[in-house]
Amino acid sequence: MKAFTKLTAQVEERTPAHRDRAVDGLRALALLAVPTGHWLVGGFTLDTGGGLHNASPLATFGALAPASWVLQMLGIFFLVGGYSSYLSYQRRKGSGREWTVSRLKRLGRPVLGVTAVWALLLPTLHYGFGVPSATLHTASTLVVQPLWFVGVYAVITALTPYCVRASERLGFRAAVPLLGSVAVVDFLRYGPYADAMPSWLSLLNLLPGWMFAYQLGVSWADKRLGRREAWLLLAGGAALFATLLLAFHYPASMVGVPGASRTNSHPPSLLVLALASAQSGAAILLRDRLARLLKRPALWAPVAVINLAAMTILCWHQTAMLAAAVPASYFGEIPGLTTPPDTAGWVPARLAWMPLFAGLLLVIARFARPLETPWERTGTARRAAAAVLATGFGYFALAA
Repeated sequence: MKAFTKLTAQVEERTPAHRDRAVDGLRALALLAVPTGHWLVGGFTLDTGGGLHNASPLATFGALAPASWVLQMLGIFFLVGGYSSYLSYQRRKGSGREWTVSRLKRLGRPVLGVTAVWALLLPTLHYGFGVPSATLHTASTLVVQPLWFVGVYAVITALTPYCVRASERLGFRAAVPLLGSVAVVDFLRYGPYADAMPSWLSLLNLLPGWMFAYQLGVSWADKRLGRREAWLLLAGGAALFATLLLAFHYPASMVGVPGASRTNSHPPSLLVLALASAQSGAAILLRDRLARLLKRPALWAPVAVINLAAMTILCWHQTAMLAAAVPASYFGEIPGLTTPPDTAGWVPARLAWMPLFAGLLLVIARFARPLETPWERTGTARRAAAAVLATGFGYFALAA
């Protein structure tokens, strides 16, 4: 208790007066939703050789789909990303190109780090500890799973100057064409002419689908999106969400379900944007209340720590789950960890494992955190080696 009190005092003392605690609180909430969601839907099965394979409880328990409406908070993440990027871009000291390069480096370092480390882990686990190839392919897929987000976020970050200009001209309405673009693609791929559409058509939703909330965040920071517009986003997003579910029969789950013919998130459907709209409106309306709450040092300290380790959490949380599941696979089927997620008892059993996953993530983050900071003492040769290792791991994971 004394250690926590000391930590809260240190964090409070080092927090600048201008720090927007509400925005950091929203980012922390969205960040924590990522590992929570992945740990809940990241079930496993064991084959006869002791290898782990992915298995989602959503394939059996369709009634759990509404939980994804709460845990799918990428809209909030992009909202605060756009907000923060706008302020950072406006305060930049160098050129726009220098600002973009700096931002992309911040995103790329932790991704390069985790993939390079896993490239070294794969042969070590296989030849040194006899981990089955099936387990390594499953692990690689899970590690790569959240990293697609970083790539999309990097592309959108690079487009920040255009988002700023769009907001200056159109205000929060700059996000409307992005919404319309996704609606048109959804109509083409799900409407009466769906059979005649090419399979790659859905990829056209990838950029505008995730850029929608980012653009809203830029307009929010630009003071072109206030409480009146937030109410419109909340009400309109909720109404569109309900209409798409009830009248147009969109899948209820916000994440992919194995065996399902349609998915909302890969790439995003109009339902994702409807949820992002409602969440963004609610977040903007609750900002002042959240800011007051986070003036309390005991609440602010964990939020500050989570924000400092944002990319570490995003890149390494699947590794934390695997750090428990891979050793457990040697002991056979363990409820909630290596048993198939097809019984009612699996859910509470998995929930019981969550504190262990969180503890392992804290341990891993202690060693992985330096990968998020500038590699000032890393020579060119080491950086090139890390890039080669990361490329090899990516090939192995995507070929799995």
